[in-house]
Amino acid sequence: MIFTQEMLESMKKVEAAREANIALEPRRLTAEEKEKLLAEYHPDYREDAFGKITVGPNKGEKAPKELIEMLQAHSRISGKNIDLNKVDYEADVLVIGGGGAGSSAAIEAHAAGAKVMIVTKLRIGDANTMMAEGGIQAADKPGDSPAQHYLDVMGGGHYCNRPELVEKLVMDGPIAIKWLNELGVEFDKAEDGTMITTHGGGTSRKRMHAAADYSGAEIMRTLRDEVLNRQIPVIDFTAAIEIIKDEDGKAAGAVLMNMETGELKVARAKTVVIATGGAGRMHYQGFPTSNHYGATADGLVLGYRAGAKLLYQDTLQYHPTGVAYPAQIFGALVTEKVRSMGAKLINSEGEAYIHPLETRDVNAAGVIRECTTNGKGVNTGMGKAVWLDTPMIDMIHGKGTLEKRLPAMLRMYLKFGIDMRETPILIYPTLHYQNGGLEINKFGETCVENLFVAGEAVGGIHGRNRLMGNSLLDIIVFGRNAGQQAAARAKTTTTGALTLKHVCEYEQEMKEAGIETEAVSPKLLPDYTRKVERI
Repeated sequence: MIFTQEMLESMKKVEAAREANIALEPRRLTAEEKEKLLAEYHPDYREDAFGKITVGPNKGEKAPKELIEMLQAHSRISGKNIDLNKVDYEADVLVIGGGGAGSSAAIEAHAAGAKVMIVTKLRIGDANTMMAEGGIQAADKPGDSPAQHYLDVMGGGHYCNRPELVEKLVMDGPIAIKWLNELGVEFDKAEDGTMITTHGGGTSRKRMHAAADYSGAEIMRTLRDEVLNRQIPVIDFTAAIEIIKDEDGKAAGAVLMNMETGELKVARAKTVVIATGGAGRMHYQGFPTSNHYGATADGLVLGYRAGAKLLYQDTLQYHPTGVAYPAQIFGALVTEKVRSMGAKLINSEGEAYIHPLETRDVNAAGVIRECTTNGKGVNTGMGKAVWLDTPMIDMIHGKGTLEKRLPAMLRMYLKFGIDMRETPILIYPTLHYQNGGLEINKFGETCVENLFVAGEAVGGIHGRNRLMGNSLLDIIVFGRNAGQQAAARAKTTTTGALTLKHVCEYEQEMKEAGIETEAVSPKLLPDYTRKVERI
């Protein structure tokens, strides 16, 4: 990979200061300093990027403009005659989404004796779970406790988290790790079989369990195998485009669309679990993303039109270390594990300007500050960036450590001629996680009866900022919980006549609000076609 002269000159400053920066321990920011930094530089604080929702349960509340466009778009079934008497699929529990949360829900529902079906618009495993690198938190080591984990989660989320959800997350954390381990996840372990754990940003204990730097892929591999081994039906390349309710207002299935043919099908179920994942491919504020191709906030739209409320829909997570160079992998995730192992954030002048394990929102804001107001970013040709000094890892822990603990990351950069063992890498925040989502209770249920939600489509677990490793934990804890609760509810549920009346009522509300749009939702897939004006 050819570096520009500016990059090379800045790199020399980083190299010259490396030993001093390893010895330097940047002080932690005070609470007041953090709030000031966030208010000035974090994208969630840009008022021009947000608008007010004008219809639905969250009418009058703030949300990203891109999300509002989807919430206030026409249904994909508008103008179509859907025969709800012609049922193509039937199940006790319908799981929408084939990632970690959906698979966990399906496994637990099946184990409870329910007839389960998964529908996913891509393939099972095509999900943000697969993209997760760093690890999964759980307080299962001596000197740690769920209570301490609880405090870290609440603090990281600016104390906006729903306490009952955080309690569920941390109390079930050790159980989740044990469950995954018994299913066959190959966690990093010492010679005596003890799981190796490390720190993450904002954590007070080493509770990050990992499988090298492909933790999510290893977890997803195991969950997918379990789904297939149980012979749970999986309908691939089939998107849910509308929730169906029964005459009593309970969730009772979904309208499905074949992604290849456009054919519409009806699935009836006693309970429904939304596990559709995140929103990175919405590219809020034009940010690049670390998310998989199908992360387009579909579950939020489906649940919202059915009457479920949103919570913290105005907050996203911009991971501080996304790839800023080279262009071929722009926006890809550089796991926080790199920083937990000792690599520091360094500006163009070779200065370690912030503690590397501040919470993600604080570090993202810090990167943006260095690249803008402070004028200490490196020009990449696609914008400014700062360095993540990866050679520090082998200097701190011994030669070969980076290759052993971060093999996938090393290979990704080597493809482009960059050896991160010898050369620092350039990073800038990337759109990473949907902090907000559909509001649930501790049983995983929304205000719409029999409509459950799990995974990244949930709001409230992480408050306004998520700590590293808690997303993989939440998909397991709340995925399993949703599956268990949905299966139990299905046993006592009688489904009435199916209806899509709520979709018509939502369209009428939009009309009365004076909304004029050509947009349809859910989005399903991003649009990267270039708009070319014809002469």
